[in-house]
Formats: sequence, C-alpha cells, structure tokens
Amino acid sequence: MKTARLTLRKLSHDDAHRIAVLGGDWDVARMTGRIPYPYSTDAALHWVCDLADGEVVFGIDRAGELIGICGYAASGDGAAELGYWIGKPYWGQGYAVEAAAAVMRYGFIRNGVKRFTCCHFLDNAQSGRVAAKLGFRATGQCTGWSEARNEHLPTLTYERRRPWTTVLKSTALKALAP
Repeated sequence: MKTARLTLRKLSHDDAHRIAVLGGDWDVARMTGRIPYPYSTDAALHWVCDLADGEVVFGIDRAGELIGICGYAASGDGAAELGYWIGKPYWGQGYAVEAAAAVMRYGFIRNGVKRFTCCHFLDNAQSGRVAAKLGFRATGQCTGWSEARNEHLPTLTYERRRPWTTVLKSTALKALAP
C-alpha cells in the first residue's frame, strides 16, 4: 500500500532488529502499551512471528527504510483498535497521520471495519493530536497498561466510525469482485 511519501508493507523477520532499535528507544516504548524496555531483537522477532489472530500490521517505510509500525486488532463486533508508533528520528513530520489514515481506509474498505478505536496515555498529547487529525472523537478515560513503564496509566479513549462514502466504495468493490 502506498501513500504520498510512504509504503506500508507486510513485516518480515529481517525487520526485527530495526523494530527493536526504533521501538526500543525509551521515548517511543514508554508511550506504547506493548513494547517492553529494553526491547531486544529476539523479542521483536517473536512479536513479528506471532501476531495474534485478527491483528493486521504494516511496516511503515520511507525511502526504503522502516520508520515505524501501524496496524489494528479487530474484534468480533466490527470494531478494531488502531495502534501505531514512529521512530523518534521521524517524529513531527506527519508520518503517523499519513500511515494511520491509509491503514484505516484499508480496514474500512477491505476488511469491513465499522468502527476504529484508539487510545493514548494522558502524558502523550502528540498522539491525541494525531487522533484528532484522523477524525477520532474522544469517548472517555480509562487506565491502560504500559509494558515499558510496567504500570497502569491514565488513558484517553477515542473512536471513529466508518464514513458513509467508505460504505459505498466497499459495496462497489464487492459488486465488482468475481
């Protein structure tokens, strides 16, 4: 999948070291729920090889170099939780919004996602700005686990429903399929 500046692609075993280096940066890991700190290449390889059922994950490439991860975990009710992280050297350039918008379009059109949810720790205001740019609306506050920090933290929650135009595109694509 391509955007104006990025390629979103399936992950491979060869990505494990780069994922560990970028995702294992304390400033990245502490803002995620699932990345431990420190993050070893072996742990990253285990994650790449053992994605959960219903998990759709893409490597984010810029100029042929992995710069982050974006994907979602689908639930049985048509909802999916969006997740993403961008390596620190690439922060502040709009890559998270660009990649997540493409992944959400993919989920809405190709996988029939009806509603995306996302969340971020209260101390991660930048992720809140990304959610707003993606059209999410705040739904509340809860507590979320941070593997890197090894604690539960206050978390803001959001949702975005599938736009009607996406429903129409999805219906048209299915009608064209053999």
